[in-house]
Amino acid sequence: MEFLSQTYVALRGPTGAPQTALDTISRLTDRLSPSTLLADRRASVLSLKGLARDHKQDVGEHAIPGLLEVLENDAELDADIGKAVLDTLNYLCDAEEGSAEVKELGFTHTDRVLADEKAAHKLLALLAADQTFYTRFGALQLLSTLLRNRRQLVQSYFLTAPAGPGGIIAALEDRREIIRNEAITMLQSLISQSPEIQKVLTFDGAFERLFHIITAEGGVEGGIVVQDALLCVDGLLRFNTSNQSYFQETPMAVVLLSLLQFPPNLPIHESAPQQFALQFWDAQKGQNVGVVLGIIGMLAANKGGHSSEIPPFTRCLLELALASNAPTALKTQSLRLLPINQSLPLSDILVTTYVPVPETNGEEWDRLEPATALDALVELVLNGEYSGLHAARRDKQALELRATAASVFESFVGQNDLRLLILQAMLPSEDGSAPPPATPLLQYLSTPPSSPANPVSVVSTQLAAMLFAHLLRSSARAKALARSIKPPSAGTDAGQGGGSLFVPADGQAPPLPQSSEDDDDDSPQTLIQLLNEHLSLALLSRSRAASSDREAREWDRLVTVYLSLLSQWLWEDPKAVREFLDSGGLGTLVEPVNQTSESDVLVPGLCALLLGICYEFNREPGEVTRATIHPILNRLGVDALMGRITRLREDERLKAVSPESTVLAYPTPPHSQPGLKPETADEAEMWFDWPFVDFLKSNYYTVQRGIRTDPNSLSSSTGGQTPETELLVASLKEMIRNQAQEMESLQTKLKAVLTEKEQETNVLQTQISQLTSEVHAANQKRQDVEKEQEDLLVLLDELSSKRRRDKERLREAGLEVSEDEGEEDEEEDE
Repeated sequence: MEFLSQTYVALRGPTGAPQTALDTISRLTDRLSPSTLLADRRASVLSLKGLARDHKQDVGEHAIPGLLEVLENDAELDADIGKAVLDTLNYLCDAEEGSAEVKELGFTHTDRVLADEKAAHKLLALLAADQTFYTRFGALQLLSTLLRNRRQLVQSYFLTAPAGPGGIIAALEDRREIIRNEAITMLQSLISQSPEIQKVLTFDGAFERLFHIITAEGGVEGGIVVQDALLCVDGLLRFNTSNQSYFQETPMAVVLLSLLQFPPNLPIHESAPQQFALQFWDAQKGQNVGVVLGIIGMLAANKGGHSSEIPPFTRCLLELALASNAPTALKTQSLRLLPINQSLPLSDILVTTYVPVPETNGEEWDRLEPATALDALVELVLNGEYSGLHAARRDKQALELRATAASVFESFVGQNDLRLLILQAMLPSEDGSAPPPATPLLQYLSTPPSSPANPVSVVSTQLAAMLFAHLLRSSARAKALARSIKPPSAGTDAGQGGGSLFVPADGQAPPLPQSSEDDDDDSPQTLIQLLNEHLSLALLSRSRAASSDREAREWDRLVTVYLSLLSQWLWEDPKAVREFLDSGGLGTLVEPVNQTSESDVLVPGLCALLLGICYEFNREPGEVTRATIHPILNRLGVDALMGRITRLREDERLKAVSPESTVLAYPTPPHSQPGLKPETADEAEMWFDWPFVDFLKSNYYTVQRGIRTDPNSLSSSTGGQTPETELLVASLKEMIRNQAQEMESLQTKLKAVLTEKEQETNVLQTQISQLTSEVHAANQKRQDVEKEQEDLLVLLDELSSKRRRDKERLREAGLEVSEDEGEEDEEEDE
């Protein structure tokens, strides 16, 4: 009743006459003065809180200074008035809901509240542990609102607040969940993009408080609170190398791995424990683990180094991606987070993979034999998850996982000696006694396409071609080895004779193969010959595939696979070009270029590209020469060929590929085939990987310029040289070589002269030092002698004076003194 009475008196005019809202707000604002009673100020704040809902602008314009004064003087002393003023200010500054004018009004009120640092400092002080529940909760809510509206300004005030870090840590330690959870939410905004605040809170114990909350809530099995706390940990570490270094030196780094049940000291030849590999997953746990993986990936990348010992963080990411039942999205994330600055010993790490038992709803799993991480990675790329159990799935997540695994393979074979070891292991024995190894990679490349097109086989062949291109790209030695590969017949089982990738970890690598140009006609075909045959079969089946648009698209994809691989292989490899042309490759490429279809641009464009590469790098002697190809180019039309390549480069399926994503929505572009519809909502497809797109963009103009070049012209960018040109080039190379040797000789002489001069300088410096010491010693000796002479002169003078005194006494005593002595004395007197 007292409150109602006070409110009534506050709202009533002096004579009880009705007032406008503005008059009431002005009167209530006047009663916020410290000179009024606390009860009156409390009643005024509560009244303003109610009026703010309908008169937000007027209340903010007139009452904010008074409300801030109440916040400064009364909120800490009276819980009721503290709660009321915090709620009122929070409502006035709220800019999340309402029209644009209402939101702008919230920003205006925020600027008035934050006109100086007093309000922010007071709010941080109200987070102390001795404050009431509603005071702390209201202060946290208002801080969150202010951070949303003017984050950088609040952060600057936090750094100068005496009670800033202590209040935050105290709120995190509060046993009441609502206070703790609100503090976690506010903390995410407070530490955003502020390394200084991140460091301050780190050394005040923020990590320890957050991990205490995470473990108390059940770890990754917990709810949204765990996710928010993990996001705070991520925010304290992200883009803050000093915090990352500090964190890795604390036991909390091991706690991260324990959250995933991964042992931190797992030996390289032991697989991860089953409790890590097989877990129960739900949506919230997947989100929590996703944040943990982000933190682990960040720490793994920061660790760096090229040690043969794989760090625990990196090993955890690898095991989760290759040997666990984690959701597909988490496996993809783990592969993407693997650090590219570390040499991963994939051929040495053993992993144990699992496959679900059919019709058990994922509750029972079969353990497979241990395999190297490299074999498991290639198996994942070629067949998909769980040894191809869900290979028929064409959804975006499944394809992104396989494409990401292919990118990891690319990073692994980036070192030239590793790719050479892998290619050497694919070669047949030198004496021909042992059949060539039947690896899964070669099996998919050497198996001819079957009709009708099997989408599962098409995707596996496509990814196998991508893996093989990673082995060849930008390496002349790798391409030379690949030309000697003679895959087993199509009927050979990939699992027989060793189905691994054959990366020898010990012992000497097989010797490089000798060129064998006089092979018998019955000898096995080389890989280039097989790829040309498969390309011809795919083009033929493509022209006959009239049953459905979907099957025609699969044939287009398969043709694209072979053309992309051959384009990268034949680039700057004249011997591979010669082998391809001798196996009938020219005829294979000409017919698709002649097609007049406007809807199909990939296949004709890639054929034109490969034809231009063959023309550009056809330098080896043979039946099909540059002079042979040139009339065919003219007949096809140089401008038409360049137009085909240009349209290929502008195609949406190629332009949409980026380093981060090679998986596109099905179909891309959606208007390419109006009758083609996706079978599922998330169906996806792949056409190219980023290395091929980068290859095409880098060499696009070179191929176009080469097509316009006369076969005997010197202006060819990279090849097609006449004998005179070859002699000139050889002469220039010899001149450059001689000049290089001469420069090296001069550099050697200069180095010798400099070394000799340096030695002479050292000798002279030593002599100068010795002479300086001798001079110093001589000066010291001379000074000693001079001092001794001065002492002797003083003594002599004393003796002479004593002698004169003695003679005077002798004379006075009447004794005789010699004249010489007298004269001497007189002379001395004079």
